[in-house]
Amino acid sequence: MTSPRIAFIGAGNMAASLIGGLRAQGVDASRIRASDHGAEQRAKISAEHAIETFASNVEAIQGADVIVLAVKPQVMKAVCLELAGQLGAGQLIVSIAAGISCASLENWLGARALVRCMPNTPALLRQGVSGLYANSLVSAAQRQQAEQLLGAVGLVLWLDEEQLIDAVTAVSGSGPAYFFLLMEAMTAAGEKLGLPREVAAQLSTQTALGAARMATSSDVDASELRRRVTSPAGTTEAAIKTFQAGGFETLVEQAMNAAAQRSAELAEQLGQ
Repeated sequence: MTSPRIAFIGAGNMAASLIGGLRAQGVDASRIRASDHGAEQRAKISAEHAIETFASNVEAIQGADVIVLAVKPQVMKAVCLELAGQLGAGQLIVSIAAGISCASLENWLGARALVRCMPNTPALLRQGVSGLYANSLVSAAQRQQAEQLLGAVGLVLWLDEEQLIDAVTAVSGSGPAYFFLLMEAMTAAGEKLGLPREVAAQLSTQTALGAARMATSSDVDASELRRRVTSPAGTTEAAIKTFQAGGFETLVEQAMNAAAQRSAELAEQLGQ
């Protein structure tokens, strides 16, 4: 498939990671352009990826096949209203802004082929995962374009219902912070057990990395992997029983429900 011409509106960290991923996949710099209000950010991304940059959003989208909206949710309405009258027929709009629904985007941009994405921060290391939802105007070819774009920084999973974006936000969008919190707690507990803080931190983070790699490369699910390393009456079983006695699974469910609910609330607030 010929690489589409992609225009990024906003050139922050996530946009930069997507551009870097595309370039690493062999997409020619001439097929990518970006706009940003910050001159320093434009200079940085142009130097790093050899792409053309613009101070004007309107200039950036001219001739683009795919327009990636990578601005902060709080300014999305203003950006969309600025672009609405300048869009061409057949352009695909991809939004990676959290909390902005397709209905809001359609209200600001008109009837357009839209793909709404929920990536996560490991995309910065090309180890991300993104949930994608396409509206009814997105063609099969455009779905491929969106998949190529987000696939440049990790795994892509399509959703049949837009409301599931809130669940994706709860699981993977906010998910890295949950693991960071666990690593923080394990490091602190290891230090209290007598380990130097540096050692406890390295043990915790490397264990998290190893466990994730085991889970992603295994042909069995996480519950089976847990059982395999939990010997009866052993040290791991003692820890797991303590977690469960404290209501670990219920607490995780409550936390993720709170994240999903907040995601839905933000979509309503930001879409006005």
